[in-house]
Amino acid sequence: MEELNIVLAFASTLSLIILALVQALKTAVAIPKNLIPVIGIVIGVGIGAAAYPFTELGLVPRLWAGGLAGLSATGLFELAFNPKVGTSKSI
Repeated sequence: MEELNIVLAFASTLSLIILALVQALKTAVAIPKNLIPVIGIVIGVGIGAAAYPFTELGLVPRLWAGGLAGLSATGLFELAFNPKVGTSKSI
């Protein structure tokens, strides 16, 4: 259970870094909107795998944390910068 808490804390830290990297990539290269979550996951897994000097987690938990961080970075951006107007459904 303790390792799960560490994975979630690591994913929370990585999500901000991944959010910045995905945004930089989006401004540098024209990317279709439907591929942005996949790119976030790929960047997250790559950073999670490369982050072995910064955490005592094994490879698999770091990969999970990176994947979760990639998905959450995409969701954080959508929540913060693309607010839905009139989210209630009208009958």
